[in-house]
Amino acid sequence: MSFTSAALSTPILKALAEYGYVHPTPIQKKVIPLILEKEDVLARAQTGSGKSASFVLPVLEQWSQNIPEGKAKIKVLVLTPTRELTLQVAEYFSDFGKYLARKPKVVSVIGGESIGDQLYAIQKGCDVLVATSGRFLDVLSKKQMNLSHIEYLILDEADKMLNLGFSEELDLILEAIPQKRQNLLFSATYPQKMLDIAAKITKDPVEVILEEEAPTVEKIVQRVIEVNPENRGPLLRQLMKKEKWKSVLVFMTNKRATDNIAAKFRKRGYLAESFHGDLTQEDRSATLDDFKAKKIQILFATDLVSRGLDIDDISCVINYDLPRSPADYIHRIGRTGRAGKSGLAITFIGHEEQAHFKVIEKRSSIKLEREQIPGFELTGEAPVKQKGPAPVKGKKKSKKDKLREQALKAAKK
Repeated sequence: MSFTSAALSTPILKALAEYGYVHPTPIQKKVIPLILEKEDVLARAQTGSGKSASFVLPVLEQWSQNIPEGKAKIKVLVLTPTRELTLQVAEYFSDFGKYLARKPKVVSVIGGESIGDQLYAIQKGCDVLVATSGRFLDVLSKKQMNLSHIEYLILDEADKMLNLGFSEELDLILEAIPQKRQNLLFSATYPQKMLDIAAKITKDPVEVILEEEAPTVEKIVQRVIEVNPENRGPLLRQLMKKEKWKSVLVFMTNKRATDNIAAKFRKRGYLAESFHGDLTQEDRSATLDDFKAKKIQILFATDLVSRGLDIDDISCVINYDLPRSPADYIHRIGRTGRAGKSGLAITFIGHEEQAHFKVIEKRSSIKLEREQIPGFELTGEAPVKQKGPAPVKGKKKSKKDKLREQALKAAKK
């Protein structure tokens, strides 16, 4: 199947060809026809599967067939968990709609930028509003935008929004938009909270689950290298020199550590930068643009870039520090091997990470051999866990004892 058989109009096909899109991904094959048939969709597919384009293309197609006269009105509301994904989705709408008879007016609403400027852009005319949920509520509280024309509510990377308290904000959002609309939810995982949210938004969605497809991570070569924490920086430089990687994304847990190690690599002549939530929005956007343009060779980042971002041709993903959960591990390594290409992911572990990584392996259904690189072998022994003192029985009153005391006091009154 090609995009030409997906019932998309010539202007959209022209834009797709210009950006190198020829064959739809499995999620796009299944979802695009459903959206064009006006179905609500609840879709689950792994990171790197092309979820964003699977809703942008058919929504643009339908919007272009019924463009309202006069000033642009908000017809499409897309909510995402991060600023970077918001900007990326907004860019998709602009890029794929560039050859339509009337280009869609797309406004992105994110933190770190002037809310006044964002409101002004909306009031000038907006067809597609893409926003982080928190900033959307900030704008909503100003009561200066008309949401009565919304026809599409789209949640991209919906499960990630749950971690940011999105469920508490949802009721306010649903109250502000029309009840009659097409609802599209896209997620990499289906935790129970996600299903609860879906039930609030739509009553009878068509579920799309691509479990029969080979997982994206199967196309990624995964390696585990045992190394002491103090040798991870030198080992990374050794690997960079040997493998001659052109684009490396290194995940770390600490914001300050990303700044420090990026500075050390720059001193040694590498085109290195850091990326985390404490940067200004201007710096975040510029850094990602430079990384995509290969002006940055190695980017040290927190998990801020682990979900949803589409960066082509990352040579290798390095887990310098382990992620908190197996799901985060999958999303991190999914930044390489995009769009069906092969990729490489390397994880550094020391003695203290062994147990946690075994949990990641078990829950991700993988089993990886441990490697050691000559000159950087793991030394020392695993620290022995110290057990705390055993509890002294009878020292603390039980609930039953407390209830008896309360009953005796009441009886004496």
